[in-house]
Amino acid sequence: MASIINQKLDGFYQQFLGEHHVVILINADPDAIGSAMAVKRLLWRKAASITIAHVNTIKRQDNLAMIRRLNIRLVPFSKIEIASFDRIVMVDSQPVHHELFTSIHPHVIIDHHPQSDIEATYMDIRPNYGATASILTEYLKAAKIKPSTKLATALYYGIKTDTSNFERQTIIEDVRAFQYLFKQANVQLAKKIDQSEMRPRYLKHFKNAIENKRFKKGWMFSHLGKVGSPDVCVMVADFFMRVDDVNWTVVSGIHGNKFIVIFRSDGLRRNAGKIACDSLGQFGSAGGHRNMARAEISLSDLKDQVNPENEKKVLNWIISRISQRRGGR
Repeated sequence: MASIINQKLDGFYQQFLGEHHVVILINADPDAIGSAMAVKRLLWRKAASITIAHVNTIKRQDNLAMIRRLNIRLVPFSKIEIASFDRIVMVDSQPVHHELFTSIHPHVIIDHHPQSDIEATYMDIRPNYGATASILTEYLKAAKIKPSTKLATALYYGIKTDTSNFERQTIIEDVRAFQYLFKQANVQLAKKIDQSEMRPRYLKHFKNAIENKRFKKGWMFSHLGKVGSPDVCVMVADFFMRVDDVNWTVVSGIHGNKFIVIFRSDGLRRNAGKIACDSLGQFGSAGGHRNMARAEISLSDLKDQVNPENEKKVLNWIISRISQRRGGR
């Protein structure tokens, strides 16, 4: 195993020269942020400059708290000129995962999501891992780099969140990375970041979700209408999974010009990523893991199927689409 990781590290380092200006592109969440920080540390003194740029608007309170408390430097994608960089690195994402990524041709991709139809000079994609931060922790160990408290805390928190405290898909390598980081991370600081998740204005969406929920044979559905952030749908979906007899949650909302659908499952039966893709993939991007998945559809495409203004009909449409296709495993 050690020799394999060393070979991967060598292959990674071969993509860079000392005069290169490097940009690390992420769809910012704890796993992506921690992984990007690890790549930046790996390339310290091995590149002329290293910039971490995020394509999404960061609104979740825990993500903002992580950035603030760990003093992490991130730059919005809109503020950079991609042509000015010699090397493009993408971590915890692939070009098909975000519309702003689709025109990007990364030189390096390191990710734990299922591999899409992509090409890059160097790719390390391991969908069996619970977090990309676990993969980058192996790179650091292979490079004999002991992470600082700040970096260890970021990676620790990234693994913690993407595995949902090891309740989602993980393998022994995730556990080993977590144990290694635990000794060097500021665990109390990570706990403070974790407890910063909820904003008071999100509470109205929980009220709406409960009042408009539909429960059918272990499946909980709810459509929230317009939301200030897609993360509200994620939090409500996770919240409904705590309800007894709920094996699946499907929570949707409209943010900007996008229709967002979040899937959560207990992972015992069907594959959430497959159901998301089979039921909604023809209308936009969809996919994910066995326990969690996501679909995004532009409102213009949704209007061809159902009136987005009629929340009851939107919910009925989602239930119908999933009911027709949830036999896949």
